[in-house]
Amino acid sequence: MKRIVVLGSTGSIGTQTLDVVRRHADQLEVIALAVHSRADELLAQAREFGVRHVAVGDERLKGEAVADDLAALVRESAQPAPSASSTLAQAVARREAGGEGALGFGAQAVARLASLPEADIVVNALVGAAGLRASHEALAAGKVLALANKESLVVGGDLIMPLAAQVDAQRRAAGTAPAQGPAGALMPIDSEHGAIYQCLLGEDAREVSKLWVTASGGPFRGRTRADLACITPAQALAHPTWNMGAKISIDSSTLMNKGLEVIEAHHLFAMPYDKIEVVVQPQSAIHSMVEFSDGSVKAHLGTTDMRIPIQFALSYPERWDAPVAPLDFRTLGTLEFAAPDTDTFRCLDLAYHAGRTGGTLPCVMNAANEVAVAAFLAEEGTYLGIVECVEAVMDVHERNGVQRVESLDQLEAVDAWARQEARRWIEAR
Repeated sequence: MKRIVVLGSTGSIGTQTLDVVRRHADQLEVIALAVHSRADELLAQAREFGVRHVAVGDERLKGEAVADDLAALVRESAQPAPSASSTLAQAVARREAGGEGALGFGAQAVARLASLPEADIVVNALVGAAGLRASHEALAAGKVLALANKESLVVGGDLIMPLAAQVDAQRRAAGTAPAQGPAGALMPIDSEHGAIYQCLLGEDAREVSKLWVTASGGPFRGRTRADLACITPAQALAHPTWNMGAKISIDSSTLMNKGLEVIEAHHLFAMPYDKIEVVVQPQSAIHSMVEFSDGSVKAHLGTTDMRIPIQFALSYPERWDAPVAPLDFRTLGTLEFAAPDTDTFRCLDLAYHAGRTGGTLPCVMNAANEVAVAAFLAEEGTYLGIVECVEAVMDVHERNGVQRVESLDQLEAVDAWARQEARRWIEAR
């Protein structure tokens, strides 16, 4: 039985993670849940899974009625009653292993769940830079990190990857790592990185000549910049193939999401940027590819459903029964490929530049993008203003001097500066 913590449990990845748990209740047990603000949904999830460690990121909800309901649930969970997905024996064991339950509010309370002594795996599905500290806490505590939070590596890859290597070494020394393949301390949940991870199993990374990161092209594939001048949030949220949260959907439409994934791939697979290419594959049937020095290419194909990479991240090194219907190649039709239009969608080039420059520039890029996307969704900024804002804030940071990444506190300070600068830019327009 693997005991898991789900951070961001009411978002797209979080809810699909819980779907996987329902399907494999004999293999997985949820021991902690965290959300930003959807406390009512958190309450329902905690009741269903018998969870007694919960956290809400938005401290303003501490005085709401739902906080009393959550506190009552935590008190009730001190009694070893079985949940919908556990037996009485499992509930008793959980009670004995973890002591009293806990309810917390604020970002620190969310991050603390990542280091619970009884946890085996932390699923980090938090949105934005807020997920970085939770990823750091999980690995610092020796947990397996199932990572859906792109920003953890985009902003803090220089800190996260050395920690992951330490946990890998600990797992090998303790005999808990698989006999073959990666030790599995950091399991990517992104479909693209999960695909690359699987294509590399059993391969020598020194023989890789290129990583092909696939992109759907988003809802505006084929449009010009003039076509995008009056785009509304509703139009940008209409992703053609994937069901994702609002922020990631906007990032997908601007190709910033793909830029973030390029930086992630650089850190995850220790691959230089000149060996990472983006290719548009509109059907989203090919989730990514790895090209080798002899010209061979491995491609990972499958149904466009995030429960597949989520389940592999939780089951590794095993493969469990598929959570969705398999892809029927007889009905797939054609597969299309194209180069990304970086003249129209300049966020991808900005991400390559930030990644190659390194240091604190990716942190600044990410923070400015989060602010610009939020402003667009609130109809306080324009669609084309997203990339303009990001580029402007990056330029200021480069003029001031990009710093070497040294600590979480440093990154949080840089993040705060970039957000303030981005808001100032938006308000001036």
